[in-house]
Amino acid sequence: MQRHLISAADLTRDDAVLILDTAEEMARVADRPIKKLPTLRGRTVVNLFFEDSTRTRISFEAAEKRLSADVINFTAKGSSVSKGESLKDTAQTLEAMGVDAVVIRHGASGAPYRLATSGWIDAHVINAGDGTHQHPTQALLDAFTMRRRLVGRDAGIGQDLSGRRITIVGDVLHSRVARSNVDLLHTLGAEVTLVAPPTLLPVGIGTWPCEVSYDLDSTLTKSDAVMMLRVQRERMNAAFFPTEREYSRRYGLDGERMARMPEHAIVMHPGPMVRGMEITAEVADSDRCTVIEQVTNGVSIRMAVLYLLLGGNEPAVSGARPPVSPHHLSSERSAHTPSAAEEK
Repeated sequence: MQRHLISAADLTRDDAVLILDTAEEMARVADRPIKKLPTLRGRTVVNLFFEDSTRTRISFEAAEKRLSADVINFTAKGSSVSKGESLKDTAQTLEAMGVDAVVIRHGASGAPYRLATSGWIDAHVINAGDGTHQHPTQALLDAFTMRRRLVGRDAGIGQDLSGRRITIVGDVLHSRVARSNVDLLHTLGAEVTLVAPPTLLPVGIGTWPCEVSYDLDSTLTKSDAVMMLRVQRERMNAAFFPTEREYSRRYGLDGERMARMPEHAIVMHPGPMVRGMEITAEVADSDRCTVIEQVTNGVSIRMAVLYLLLGGNEPAVSGARPPVSPHHLSSERSAHTPSAAEEK
C-alpha cells in the first residue's frame, strides 16, 4: 500500500498485522480517564458520506477526535450533491479547503479508488464502504475481534489467524463486508467458508480464496467464528429466496444451531442486525455474540489506520511496543516505523 486504504486486498500480511498491533495500543487509550491523544493535532479529516450510516460514521468521527484531528462531517443530504454536484466538484472543493484526509462512503463501487487516483485531491483516502465492493476497516475490526477472542489480547500481538476456520453466512452477493473479510482473512491465514443460497452468491465465486457451502449445519461444528450477514433488501431488485421464514429456517442462526458450535466459537455480525431473520434475539444477546465488541474495536482500528496514514513519525501512545514490519501504509513513513506512540 501507499497513501490510501481502498481495499482489504491491497494489504499484505505484515500490513494487516501492523494495523492490528497498533489498534491494540490504541485500545488502551479507551481505558484512560481522558481518551485523547495529540497525534493528529492540526490535521483536518473530512467524513464524506453519500450513503446513510450510523456505526461507521460515528466510529470514524470518534477515532478522529480521539486523535485530536479537526473533523468536518459531510452528508449528501442537505449538500450541493442534492442539487446535482459531481464527485469531482465536491472533491475539488475539499482540496481548496486544504483537507489532509477524506473518509468516503459511496453507493457506487469504485468511487473511493476514483477519488484517490484521479488527481482531484491530494489527501489520503480511506474507503468507508463503496457499493457492493469493499469495506476494509470493517474487515480489519472483524479480524481484530477474532484475534482478541480466539488468540488473546496480549498473546495475539504479532500474530495472524493461521489455522482458524471462519464461516460467513448470508447475502454474500450484495455484501462488501463479505468480500473484504474473505480477502483479509485469507491474507491472515484463516480458512474461510461462505454459506448462502445459490441465488445470493456472486458470479465468479469460484475464483475467491475460500470454500463455498449451501448447508449451514454441516459447517457449524468446525467453525471458530460464524459471521452472519444481513439480507440487503435495499440493493435487491428481484426475489432471491421464497420467503423470509424459509430463509431463516435454512440460513438463520438460533440457539439450537449455536449449541452445535465448538465451546470457544464466537458469533459475529457487522450490523445492523435484523433479529428474527438471520439471527435470533437469543443468539444476539448471548455472551458468545461479539456485536458490541465489534463496535468498540472499530474505533481502535480506525484510530490505528488514521495514525499510520497521517501520523508520520509523531509518537502517540506512551510505553507502546514498537510493531516491527518491513511494510508501511504510507509512503511518507517508508523510512521509519515508529511505535504506536508516546503521548506528549
